[in-house]
Amino acid sequence: MADSGAHHLKELRAAIAACRICRDSPARGEAHRLPHEPRPVAVISDSARILIAGQAPGLRVHESGLPFNDASGDRLRQWLAVDRPTFYDPKKFAIVPMGFCFPGYDRHGSDLPPRRECAPLWRQRVMDAMPQIELVLAIGHYAQRWHIGQDCPASMTETVQNWQRYVMRNAGPAVLPIPHPSWRNTAWLRRNPWFETDLLPFLRARVARLIS
Repeated sequence: MADSGAHHLKELRAAIAACRICRDSPARGEAHRLPHEPRPVAVISDSARILIAGQAPGLRVHESGLPFNDASGDRLRQWLAVDRPTFYDPKKFAIVPMGFCFPGYDRHGSDLPPRRECAPLWRQRVMDAMPQIELVLAIGHYAQRWHIGQDCPASMTETVQNWQRYVMRNAGPAVLPIPHPSWRNTAWLRRNPWFETDLLPFLRARVARLIS
């Protein structure tokens, strides 16, 4: 049975790596094709108990193929209180963004949202392949809306403020919503000191227990 599960994960990883749907069959038509070669980035694990559910890779991650290999990743690891070797150990963390490929930039130079094609095609298949996940860290509103479901508030702030409601739910893995660790959210963190005083201690304690 274990060999069958490992084979299924190997096939799933290969299928994701070969995915070109955002370039070849864009959801919004040919004018919205991904303008560069796709490079899906995802770490799927059959043993990790924590899933880091992000938005989509940035340019640096696209170039390196390593998720959260940037300043945002440094901040995220500080929030989790783990070092790089622990963070990149697939036995401890699965890392699967809502969109697997770097979506490009908007006219203001900010990262575009995750591609529309990705989650409908892959998300449930990935979750079904990792039934051992106990905690989903839903980073940003795209991940929060998918993993929390219909009762997810429209506001990211309201969602994160209500983190205890989602993390204590009995159905499925616990979902802990957090903001994106980008420098763009530094002002948000200053305005919401409860994130550091209340949520982070819980997060660090839960992570320490699940990776031990």
